[in-house]
Amino acid sequence: MAPVGLGLPIREYLLAGLTAAVVTFLLTGLVRVLALKAGAVAWPRNRDVHTTPTPRWGGLAMFGGVLAGIGLALQLPALRLAFDYSDDVLGVVIAAALLCGVGVLDDRWELDALTKLAGQITAAGVLVLFGIQWAVFWVPWGGGGQSSGSLLILGQSQGVLLTVLLTVALVNAMNFIDGLDGLAAGVGLIAAAATGLFAIGLVRQNGNDPSAYSPALLAAVLAGACLGFLPHNFNPARIFMGDSGSMLIGVLLAAATTGASGRLPISVTTDGTDVLALFAPVIVVAAVMFVPLLDLLMAVIRRTRAGTSPLSPDKMHLHHRLLEIGHSHRRAVLLIYLWAAVLAFGAVALALVDDPTAVLWAVGAGIVVAIVATVVPRDRALAAMRRGSPGRS
Repeated sequence: MAPVGLGLPIREYLLAGLTAAVVTFLLTGLVRVLALKAGAVAWPRNRDVHTTPTPRWGGLAMFGGVLAGIGLALQLPALRLAFDYSDDVLGVVIAAALLCGVGVLDDRWELDALTKLAGQITAAGVLVLFGIQWAVFWVPWGGGGQSSGSLLILGQSQGVLLTVLLTVALVNAMNFIDGLDGLAAGVGLIAAAATGLFAIGLVRQNGNDPSAYSPALLAAVLAGACLGFLPHNFNPARIFMGDSGSMLIGVLLAAATTGASGRLPISVTTDGTDVLALFAPVIVVAAVMFVPLLDLLMAVIRRTRAGTSPLSPDKMHLHHRLLEIGHSHRRAVLLIYLWAAVLAFGAVALALVDDPTAVLWAVGAGIVVAIVATVVPRDRALAAMRRGSPGRS
């Protein structure tokens, strides 16, 4: 346990995140020059939105920011406890470096889907080797008396399988939504911020136990890296994060959410008022990544029904559909930000706030606003033009 009198290290988390943001922002310009010289450039294709060649490798700058934030945390007395009590952060750094490296190669030479999948599974395996995996899962049946459910204790193989599946899903989900300027970075920032708030709430619920510090630290540095990259990447983008960045965001989110899931203090004999708390990890994971995972699921179904590979590219993602109905590039991105924020922060509030009724009303109002903003495009003439011509994806 943390020393008596030691408060929650909120300022330390913010400082680590700010360091990641500043370093990422400063490195991105250098990485852009490097990508141009190395030929890591995204040339416009039929399914792309951008019309001019744009350098990739933004994920390298983001990874540098993540390392800087973690390095600073290692020097801070409060956050150093996260490294003393577990090897979680070390395992995540290794997994992130592996996937970032695979992404760098793909951004330059376009690796095949199976090679990238092998890298994703290997990275997930690294997380498992360092003890980051699902161990328990709440189910709403099997309880007796006043119990509102029971805990399903996962065996080693079950925990490993669930962790690998979640990691691969999140990595590919972030990769799938990386189709508009600033979209993946913004959604990554929102998801990381929501996960960080949830993880900090768990630190408080665990009595400030340092063994619960790692998920919040990972979320803080990831949020910082996304924030630092956004000024370079928001429309019109001067650099893309590429697969090196989208896969980095996916694996860090998977590590933070999986790590947080094992830190929730759960009592097997809990009454019905604690159902939301029991189910909190699943709710938060699902809501934080609802938009990218929905896009991934729709793409897999769409391509399978068409008889093509689930990993084959097309121009029917959610962001493409928003463009087709008349939303501008920036408005489409902001709309997806809105959906992600309402669902992610709403789920975190349900898990941590004592008045779920008020939270549900607020989330419901947010969803209504998001629906109205989505279905009423600002430029109907633009929508008609896009539906009547091949245009850009």
